[in-house]
Amino acid sequence: MVPAVEHDSPLSPLDDYPVHQISEPMRHVGTGDRNFYDRYYFNAHTKNAEIFLIAGVGQYPNLGVSDAFVLVLHEQQQRVVRASRELGADRMDTGVGPIHVEVKEGLKVVKLVCDPNEFGIECELTWTGASIAHLEPRHFIRRYGRVTFDSSRFAQTGCWSGHLVVDGKEFNVTPDKWWGTRDRSWGIRPVGEPEPPGIQYSRGLPTFFWNYAPMQFDNYSILYILQEEPDGTRIMEEAVRVYPIESGLAPDSLGKPEHELEFLPGTRDIAKAKLHFTETDGSPLTVTVERLLPCHLGVGTGYGFDADWRHGMWQGPLKVEGVHFDLTKPDDAAKMMGIVDSVARFTTSTGDVGYGLWEYFVLGPHDRYGFKGWDDVAP
Repeated sequence: MVPAVEHDSPLSPLDDYPVHQISEPMRHVGTGDRNFYDRYYFNAHTKNAEIFLIAGVGQYPNLGVSDAFVLVLHEQQQRVVRASRELGADRMDTGVGPIHVEVKEGLKVVKLVCDPNEFGIECELTWTGASIAHLEPRHFIRRYGRVTFDSSRFAQTGCWSGHLVVDGKEFNVTPDKWWGTRDRSWGIRPVGEPEPPGIQYSRGLPTFFWNYAPMQFDNYSILYILQEEPDGTRIMEEAVRVYPIESGLAPDSLGKPEHELEFLPGTRDIAKAKLHFTETDGSPLTVTVERLLPCHLGVGTGYGFDADWRHGMWQGPLKVEGVHFDLTKPDDAAKMMGIVDSVARFTTSTGDVGYGLWEYFVLGPHDRYGFKGWDDVAP
């Protein structure tokens, strides 16, 4: 008798835990859609925006792939270590090459490690949540009959401790100076190798107007998220104030969010912004956003802009590599495009100052800001 190969078994170690959601082993998710994913995202930054780290680990059960990256932007050098492997049977294995994640205490403490490697980035960092983890509105988009987005995500602000080494320079990471944001998302969104476009692109590329800002203050955090169609119709929106984990307080709604964006001339980069909210007593609250250290997240990490490396793309049983962009060189700087994650300073109309993530992407037409086509830019 030929012994069964482990990969052929539908069972995995996770099946020994009482966590099943459907009448299938845990290796099999509740949909056959190739685009199902399950992902960690982290960022870490100093308050003075000297350095910015972004990391992610994802699993794609219907593609049989797991991948990960760590990106560091420092002194105009953007370095990425990225890895991809066959997913295999054990979905509790969150390691991909040198990068791995360990949940120390659910919704509170998580460890991110990038083991020493030849590409100039290594770290051992522990995340501690400051605010409660907040479940955002479900992200759902149906286009020409097909569901292209259907995902859930929670977001959380917090701080970091540990150490980081970049190109031989070591940083002592302490929670008083290193803040950040993390999220966990899962569901359906475009991943893997490009699919045949069919009707989805027959009438033009899909537009994408996106604002996202988790902002951390001393005693609370504000989470703002918004996606609009070209005419301003909202696909999703939310603005909430969330409180420290130990407070036990429920989030406060900050009403319907509104935005005022100021673009850098000749680009679609957002230089400044004002976000308008409504307090629970009806009074207005305005947050001014100052972009401090912008990073083009989509370059080198798999977020859809590299033909040879996309989230969920099959790279073989195991592949680890590094990419490096010197942003002082025009050729490398010209490659920076797409979605932007920026360290930002947030100042409220009540005088509070906080720090966090300012993420934005303006693709295609948008009536309010005068973008009529795909190639036009701000005057």
